[in-house]
Amino acid sequence: MKSRHLTLLSAFILSLLLLAGCGGKQEEKTSKPAENNGAKAEASYTVEHAMDTAEIKGTPKRVVILTNEGTEALLALGVKPVGAVKSWTGDPWYDHIKDKMEGVKELGLESEPNVEAIAALKPDLIIGNKMRHEKIYEQLNQIAPTVFSETLRGNWKDNFMLYAKAVNQEEKGKQIIAEYDKRIEDLKAKLGDKLKMKVSIVRFMAGDVRIYHKDSFSGVILDQLGFARPESQNVNDFAETGVTRERIPAMDGDILFYFTYETGDGKASELEKEWINDPLFKNLNVAKQGKVYKVSDTIWNTAGGVLAAHLMLDDIEKYFLQKQ
Repeated sequence: MKSRHLTLLSAFILSLLLLAGCGGKQEEKTSKPAENNGAKAEASYTVEHAMDTAEIKGTPKRVVILTNEGTEALLALGVKPVGAVKSWTGDPWYDHIKDKMEGVKELGLESEPNVEAIAALKPDLIIGNKMRHEKIYEQLNQIAPTVFSETLRGNWKDNFMLYAKAVNQEEKGKQIIAEYDKRIEDLKAKLGDKLKMKVSIVRFMAGDVRIYHKDSFSGVILDQLGFARPESQNVNDFAETGVTRERIPAMDGDILFYFTYETGDGKASELEKEWINDPLFKNLNVAKQGKVYKVSDTIWNTAGGVLAAHLMLDDIEKYFLQKQ
């Protein structure tokens, strides 16, 4: 009888040991996935750009943008940068974006961004431009994956889609472009015969007067809408710069829009006044017809992005569908 009790006791103890062993193994099994979760790698993607190919891990959350048109692209995509270059005019941002830029670190001018300030922000993506920043590309690429657009002239859509891909928002980018293109087509239909009007574009800067051609921000938009241009402006390059008064006749058209890049010293505004009041300018048919309009340099030229493009279309509607 005693031996039977010992046998039962032994069996009971053995069962407890086996259960404890199974429990330990089960605990070990369930704890391993939790350990692996912490080490799980984020999905990465590559972006081919003007300088190289960038590999970006996960969707960037701390983006630095080094062009004004790039700032507009990010804001349109719903991405608020941690740092951005100063707007060409404004303190420090353009009026049409300042409400969206609260808390964004200003990083100096587009032509000379502050590399130390960029590094201090610990970005996970930097977006710049070859034409502006080629010399500092290697420095920037040491800080974070860096994507560069090729140029700042011509069709803003090309850069926009590169930036959308860089921030892992390519599909949203396509949607924004599709909505813009639809607005263009709708506006073309409303404008009708007004598209036959020859649109002249002139810019005043301190020490320089320019006649803008088709491969400029405003020129591209006018071309997409299908507007005619004066013969001397109907060319696929950026602009005629260093214009002298003898070239004033080349400014003539059915309607003329001009904008002035004023930095605060009054020189550009003074130059504008001199030219607009010049007898040669006043003798233009477009001036005699009262079809000369001053528009925003920021919207028609300097900002250069998707938000400004929509605001320029607002102006086109205003001057052609309400005033005409």
